[in-house]
Amino acid sequence: HAFELDADLHAGLLALARESGASLFMVMQAAFAALLTRLGAGTDVPIGSPIAGRTDEALDDLVGMFVNMLVLRTDTSGDPSFRELVGRVRETDLAAYAHQDVPFERLVEVLNPARSMARHPLFQVVLSFQNNPEARLELDGLTGGAEPLTAGTAKYDLSLYLEERHGDDGTPGGIEAGLEFALDLFDPGTARTIADRFERLVRALVADPDMPITAAEILDRSERRTLLRRWAGGKGGDVERT
Repeated sequence: HAFELDADLHAGLLALARESGASLFMVMQAAFAALLTRLGAGTDVPIGSPIAGRTDEALDDLVGMFVNMLVLRTDTSGDPSFRELVGRVRETDLAAYAHQDVPFERLVEVLNPARSMARHPLFQVVLSFQNNPEARLELDGLTGGAEPLTAGTAKYDLSLYLEERHGDDGTPGGIEAGLEFALDLFDPGTARTIADRFERLVRALVADPDMPITAAEILDRSERRTLLRRWAGGKGGDVERT
């Protein structure tokens, strides 16, 4: 499911990242973990994320695939403010980056979790963030570029792919997003709802980053009406947030 965070929201996210001494990726991870907690995933949320694996300068010009998967364990307990959660994520991620060369396979071997053919061993949710300039190939009489390719198969239960855009003058141009989901677990309508709630939550948390993450609104008006009128038997007025 493709969607987009507009340029104004992108600028707000960047401003919050600067204020927090964090990267934009860390802010997006905090928001994604907050959403998963609000959707019932608990308060200990492991999120997988690919990292380039090119920590040695000798690898800069070397052709090859060095990507490793990091497990970023996100603690949302205690109903922190979004600003506090970003701080927690920053601390956890910096510690993970210090050990990014440990192969994922070795981590699984050492931890030896209960294995199942139905899921990945250490995480089931992935966050991928791209902020590099778009690759272009320029040859005499020939120009080439990357084209999106859909494999048709979900690699994980739920994956959020984000790509940062900038204008020619470097101003924030929005964030393109895609939510990949396993059809065994989610249907397209559910994925669309998750994406809508993510955008709604991000807007609320950026507008007031000192608000507890459980206080931010994630339901739209029709969802609130359904909960309050049809399911709860009330009159559906603007009462306590859900």
